[in-house]
Amino acid sequence: MKSSLAPGMRLLTAFSRDSWYRGFILFLTFLFYTAYHLSRKPISIVKSQLHRNCSTVIRPAGLNVTNNETWCDWAPFDQDNYQTLFGVLDNSFLVAYAIGMFFSGIFGERLPLRYYLSVGMLMSGLFTCLFGLGFYWNIHSLGYYAFIQVMNGLMQTTGWPAVVACVGNWFGKGKRGFIMGVWNSHTSVGNILGSLIAGVFVSSEWGMSFIVPGLIIASTGVLCFFFLVEKPEDVNCSPPQHHCELESGETEPLLQNSSSGDRTLNGAVCSEAVEVVEEHTEAISFCGALRIPGVVEFSLCLLFAKLVSYTFLYWLPLYIANVANFDPKAAGDMSTLFDVGGILGGVAAGLVSDYTGGRATTCGVMLVVAAPMLFLYNYIGQRNLGTTIGMLLVCGGLVNGPYALITTAVSADLGTHESLRGNSRALSTVTAIIDGTGSIGAALGPLLAGVISPTGWTNVFYMLISADILACLFLSRLIYKEVQGWCGRPPRARGFKEI
Repeated sequence: MKSSLAPGMRLLTAFSRDSWYRGFILFLTFLFYTAYHLSRKPISIVKSQLHRNCSTVIRPAGLNVTNNETWCDWAPFDQDNYQTLFGVLDNSFLVAYAIGMFFSGIFGERLPLRYYLSVGMLMSGLFTCLFGLGFYWNIHSLGYYAFIQVMNGLMQTTGWPAVVACVGNWFGKGKRGFIMGVWNSHTSVGNILGSLIAGVFVSSEWGMSFIVPGLIIASTGVLCFFFLVEKPEDVNCSPPQHHCELESGETEPLLQNSSSGDRTLNGAVCSEAVEVVEEHTEAISFCGALRIPGVVEFSLCLLFAKLVSYTFLYWLPLYIANVANFDPKAAGDMSTLFDVGGILGGVAAGLVSDYTGGRATTCGVMLVVAAPMLFLYNYIGQRNLGTTIGMLLVCGGLVNGPYALITTAVSADLGTHESLRGNSRALSTVTAIIDGTGSIGAALGPLLAGVISPTGWTNVFYMLISADILACLFLSRLIYKEVQGWCGRPPRARGFKEI
């Protein structure tokens, strides 16, 4: 009797060598950027520990204090202007990140991604740990913490252009929105893990809230050095097709079980061995990337979308602690629900945009719906636990969905746009331009929240709602083009041809 192959082995052999490598790269890059975001989150959790309501804290026996209101606070954040000082820390990181991002894409196109990512993660880990060591070294200088934030912001710019470029090198267009929507959950997973890890130590030794995430991202840097493969060709895998159109208007799916040769899909033949246009070896210029149709509009949209997202990232735990009277750990844990909603929103945005072919319309609808949801969250979001959980999930999905779609699938689509005529070395630069512009908003949001919050949290939410509406307005031309396209062709035709 002929022995049958074990079920587990049948499953393993059902996927080709190409598929295994693609899955491995997707997992590695997911892990890397999870670590990046994990190391950014502690500052938002520790804020509520650096400045507390000391009248509610049990004073250690024998401790002589001169001020009952601030004895438990960490100088220099024990002053009445502590919100402004927190804004300085946030913007030291975010402004450096925004400025550095425009240069990071240029370096990312010209340096080996494996070395670039590895050094970036190791240095990010170093500066994250140095912030936490301020607790053990008893440092109370705002300049020290601001400098650390500036350096960490610059180091963190190595991450996003590099991981998107790497994923873009490995994956074609077909189901890019869905796959990148799932993959982009690394942002929310990193925020959640960063919140939980920081929350474990925040009430006892807040320095460890930074040191542990710093060690984690440094470890992933070592992992990157030993295992990252930048391009399929480096391990004799077949490159993806970015512009192969099927007769039905479909684009080639991302994951294929055949490892080489011609592919026949619904009557269309896509040859991976023959390039229709000559492959360019020179990296695209900054101005050349700006001329790609859609880059400017999506960049400006992301500026305001990321303003909203990062205001929640840096201020939500403090808002929950102040308005709902949670302790620092509970507020940090509760804020993770916003990121859980962000995961669901990113996946939903990717699925819808894949099916409809309307990246801009998907973003626009979510941004429009997010505005009234933010208004409701401010007014009824803290009434009871069930309402708080529900509103955080809904708001997280609507706020982070467009942000996730633009920084992943849209960036990859534009970085492999057919107008480039075979130049595959635009991904990192395009990604850096889009995310760098968005990072300007990420810097402005927390800064404006720090300035506005003393006048009341309601005014902060009005600012966020206005930003959402502006983000949608910048996509209006692209949305109009997509709607025009749907009126004249099958709804599942994809791409940016008419942008």
